[in-house]
Amino acid sequence: MTKGTILLVEDQAGFRRIYHDILESEGYEVLEAQDGEEGLRMVKSLKPQLVLLDLGLPKIDGFEVLKQIREDAGTSRTPVLIFSVLGDPMDVKRGLELGANDYTVKGFYTPRQVLGKIKNLMGQAEVK
Repeated sequence: MTKGTILLVEDQAGFRRIYHDILESEGYEVLEAQDGEEGLRMVKSLKPQLVLLDLGLPKIDGFEVLKQIREDAGTSRTPVLIFSVLGDPMDVKRGLELGANDYTVKGFYTPRQVLGKIKNLMGQAEVK
């Protein structure tokens, strides 16, 4: 039995591989999307328990993906953890204002720290 399903929306294969392996080793089922369009489609059709969302995505950027997740009644309560190289305070503020549950800047957190945030959000999601 898995601990839950996480959708990893990330265009860089290296990051996808690292986080896929870590999350899978922790017992999560990991789905992957390589661009915002595919990610949005997968969130709506597969209803993962959490979305790990990059912002700098091809086709539709992460901000727009987040906005559409929050506007859709079927996905509006899905926890979203932004995971991006965009660490500017304005980007963080925008992401949180659009409804992200947490914001992680790549390179500032180890994969283990990101995993801790995911476990925390998944725990919160189970309580609701």
